[in-house]
Amino acid sequence: MKIHLTIIFTCLSFFSFSQTDSTDILEDYSNYGEPEGVKRYTTPKVLNQTPQKIISLGYDYTGEFHMPDIRIAENITQLDDRHVNQVNVFRAQLNIPVVATNKIIWQLGANYWGSQFQVENANSNSFTKLLNQTSLISAGINTSIFKPLNETNFLIFQASADVNGLFTENAKVTSNALTFSATAIYGWKKSEKNMIGTGIARSYRAGRMMYFPVLFWNKTFNDKWGMELLLPAKGHIRYNINTSNMIQAGFELEGNQFSMPIPSTQRDLFYIQRGELKPRIMWDKKITGFLWFSAQVGLRYNYRFDVMNTYDGKENNERYFTSKLGNPLYFNISLNLVSP
Repeated sequence: MKIHLTIIFTCLSFFSFSQTDSTDILEDYSNYGEPEGVKRYTTPKVLNQTPQKIISLGYDYTGEFHMPDIRIAENITQLDDRHVNQVNVFRAQLNIPVVATNKIIWQLGANYWGSQFQVENANSNSFTKLLNQTSLISAGINTSIFKPLNETNFLIFQASADVNGLFTENAKVTSNALTFSATAIYGWKKSEKNMIGTGIARSYRAGRMMYFPVLFWNKTFNDKWGMELLLPAKGHIRYNINTSNMIQAGFELEGNQFSMPIPSTQRDLFYIQRGELKPRIMWDKKITGFLWFSAQVGLRYNYRFDVMNTYDGKENNERYFTSKLGNPLYFNISLNLVSP
């Protein structure tokens, strides 16, 4: 528990970011003609978009599922099956604007994602015993910049550094637990209801480091319907009951690479490459002021659960074992302080 709190407070001390919500409206100079030297810039949101979270505290409950083909020991090729009764997940996120002007929006952020597995008969297997004893933690800092170039074009830069692993008194945080991700996007804001962009990302969302093209597209079709896409990472169709009550349906790909010492093995560390695809329905409701409640329900689909012998391992001969986890239902609730 001390380790969890240390990681949380260390990350929060850096402050934080995700995408800044800027609702400042530039003065309409058309009333006065077009003064020489005045330049207008696009804004980072479309109409009726979901509010951006400044502080978020959440809890996930994942139901029971099967965990087959777990390696018993390093020198034994025999595989073992286990059953997971549930996974409790605690989340925290902090996003703070550092600079917010019409020319640039810069935010810093911190995040925490801790998963506690409850495995049946865990002690008879060195891997599941350790997984059952402590949380699988991902915590880090991130930064994001929205840079408008003019009234139409913009740039988005995002970067994050995370420390990930199962940490005990004998397994301290080291550079082997670090992963780095980044995204760069160039885009066009066609109107106050439509902005689109494309770029490239380096990410561990699928559990393994990958480079892939990105499609960013936020569009409001009318007063009720819209969509918010950052493919292939996530995408949702949005239905606005009103401006303070929204429902979304879509998916998110979530994951990272986690360092893990396994007792009674010759290696110092193994690496869990964990990726989860989550088709889901989400409900966001304003409680009062800037305080919102969020709930979601969906399927936790196992995209990847590989345990590798080496950092960023990809080849079959670098794999300690792989498990095709079962795919249970999950739900999430959170309280969120959002930007104006």
